[in-house]
Amino acid sequence: MGIKDILMYDETVFKNINVFNPDYVPQNYDFRDRQMEAMAMDIKPALRGGRPTNAVILGSCATGKTTAVKRVFDLVEETTNKVVCCYINCQLHTTRFSIFSQIFKKIFGHEPPETGVPYSRIYKQVMNYLQEKDKALMVAFDDVNYLFQNNQANKIFYDILRAYEEFPGVKTGVFAIVSDLEFKYALDKNVNTVFIPHDIVFSPYSRSELLSILSKRVHYGFYEGVISDEILEEITDYTLDSGDLRVGIDLLKVCGNIAEANASPFVTEEFLEEAKNKQVSVNLIETYKSLSDVERQLLKIVADSDEVLTAGDLSDRFKESTGLSYATFNRTLDKLEFLRLIDTKLTGKGVRGNSRQILLRFNPEDIRNIKS
Repeated sequence: MGIKDILMYDETVFKNINVFNPDYVPQNYDFRDRQMEAMAMDIKPALRGGRPTNAVILGSCATGKTTAVKRVFDLVEETTNKVVCCYINCQLHTTRFSIFSQIFKKIFGHEPPETGVPYSRIYKQVMNYLQEKDKALMVAFDDVNYLFQNNQANKIFYDILRAYEEFPGVKTGVFAIVSDLEFKYALDKNVNTVFIPHDIVFSPYSRSELLSILSKRVHYGFYEGVISDEILEEITDYTLDSGDLRVGIDLLKVCGNIAEANASPFVTEEFLEEAKNKQVSVNLIETYKSLSDVERQLLKIVADSDEVLTAGDLSDRFKESTGLSYATFNRTLDKLEFLRLIDTKLTGKGVRGNSRQILLRFNPEDIRNIKS
């Protein structure tokens, strides 16, 4: 039986395919020590009976924010029993009841009944526990922008951060994980007075960092020789251009699947090109779905244009389409650039040489084909 026959039946190029899953947490988490140390410093006061410090965990998609928070929470729980650390995915949990049900589950080991139990009772049980056991609560809200879309953020933050008013001695803190520059300014004054966060910034990975991360995924995920150094370099460049680490990790997995489908013990250039054509950017879809209607509208104007637009031209089209102000246009444009959906390039023309061209980072067809 030849190599191809073996691969077709009972062999695989994957040593551990789970290494390429979105929820995989690597054993050695590199290049985010400074950010994780800052989080640890924010939680440290709670270990001494104080109140933890609030923070905004800020960075574009796929810069390691979620993994870093989960790693820090794990380390805290290994170190002390004085802090309850609860991670909330705000794409899945957007109401006060749902979120406090997750906190309740973290504390008591099971969720409260879905019916017949009012929110106030769950809230009181959580806070009474913290008060009686003298434990602090640290909650991380991932993709916190979803709470704002449902107008729940202020209520939830208020209930957590001002709990000490009704339950003296209760100590609570919040990590808000966001990729929205305007997040901290969207809270009510009575919440902002107790939130007062500092920023922990996750900058995009450099090329050398991406290469190192992807190399380790290859080492732990594939058998030796499946991914050549040349293929890995190409995937690294492709990942850097996309601005999303998840794109590179997923591309490795797709390449492996194509190799197996072709009964090949290694990934070829041809397989890599096929994988690129098959892959739809995870970053684009997830980021697009998190945008507001106005942000999608501006992105659509850019995607639908047959020519490269200047900021001035785009502003005119945006105002004509939405009727919104230039200030709103500027904020929306800055948001799209921060999320790496567009690039802006100074042309050296216009008033004081500051005219900007608006460049889409993705194929316009990919954006048009996304189902809202």
